[in-house]
Amino acid sequence: MGTMTKPQYKGKRYRLDKPELLAPAGNLEKLKFAVHYGADAVYIGGQHYGLRSGADNFSFEEMREGVEFAKKYGAKVFVATNIYAHNEDIAGIEEYLRNLYEAGIAAIIVADPAIVDTARRLVPGLEVHLSTQQSTLNWQAVSFWKEEGLPRVVLGRETSLEEIAEIKKHVDIEIESFIHGAMCSSYSGRCVLSNHFTDRDSNRGGCCQSCRWKYDLFEDGRPEGTWVSEEDQAEAAAPQHLLPGVTQLPLHQPEDNQFTMGSKDLCMLESIPDLIEVGIDSFKIEGRMKSIHYVATVVNAYRKAIDAYMADPENYVLNPEWLEELQKAANRPLNTGFFYDTPDHEDHIYEPEEKAAPYDFAGLVLEYDAQTGMALIQQRNHFKPGQEVEFFGPDITPFKQTVGELWDEEGNKLDAARHPLQRIRMKVDHPVAYFDMMRKRK
Repeated sequence: MGTMTKPQYKGKRYRLDKPELLAPAGNLEKLKFAVHYGADAVYIGGQHYGLRSGADNFSFEEMREGVEFAKKYGAKVFVATNIYAHNEDIAGIEEYLRNLYEAGIAAIIVADPAIVDTARRLVPGLEVHLSTQQSTLNWQAVSFWKEEGLPRVVLGRETSLEEIAEIKKHVDIEIESFIHGAMCSSYSGRCVLSNHFTDRDSNRGGCCQSCRWKYDLFEDGRPEGTWVSEEDQAEAAAPQHLLPGVTQLPLHQPEDNQFTMGSKDLCMLESIPDLIEVGIDSFKIEGRMKSIHYVATVVNAYRKAIDAYMADPENYVLNPEWLEELQKAANRPLNTGFFYDTPDHEDHIYEPEEKAAPYDFAGLVLEYDAQTGMALIQQRNHFKPGQEVEFFGPDITPFKQTVGELWDEEGNKLDAARHPLQRIRMKVDHPVAYFDMMRKRK
């Protein structure tokens, strides 16, 4: 996916013994799947002060339950508190931070210096990690935040591996980087198209992802120098709108596709050795709004790659099956972002037909009887006898089979699993375990 001279860092550095795999969790169920499938830590959003207002987000009670679950697996829970606060946002921040600390949250991810200062003063036992929203790209800025007492900086997505090597050379601090998922077409969190088009503030959790919309191009049919009011300009900026009373000539033919401005998704699975050797401490997966199937699949693939490298760095070889797994959860083309080169026009998606994930989450394994080979499965999407499905999980090799006969818990034979969360028994070809997943091709 990219070529460069490996930026080796020699000498003392402050880093974790093993890179942390940090996964997104949009709700409590996703948190449990992320941890079960191998995340060392998860980051979530509360019901205030975060940048994913469209996610389910967590109440304090759910946070406490999530923390208790994570502790059973030795994992931590972080909370994104990364808005840029306006004056009216400040009033409730102290109470909010106290509640996070009391819920057992290990760290908050913060962009606004006011929230950084408040947290360090009010709840010193709550770690503060600098959010990628600060667009921190150089070692002097990282050094500044270290002097402010922060143990970790989440670098801007625009940082290259060579720049990360330089940062690690100068500053003893934990470095967190996004290594998989969606990329912002602008500087992360700084785009204001959403504010302009929909009055939804990108920097306060309301981004409408304007770069993913469909656009068209028109040539202005007015004489050169024609004055246009601000109201008409605003009207023309809205999607699917033309200037009123003005002839505009389409630059595309009717059969042409409209275009988007969205970036391809980031994928660094093939570059695990480079990421570890340069000294990145936490590998962050994007996607608090993504599905359970997406989170489990991506976490599982990176978990296996990281563990394989750490077990035997000299003989590490990328398993192509891990890449195949990622493709089953991918919904956009993939690239390596800014790590090796500056992205160009080939790293954006101009066609509106984004590739949908080819698999659906069909069922969750609840129980398995080794003597009979029967599994109790909770239905998550419609499936029926004769369909091909695939089982996967953190401790099994994925395998495909054809669905045979189905029964409900009372032993009644079924022609399909059609009811949400219905508990169904079926015979499986190989042993499975609680929390393993069954998926089907769309």
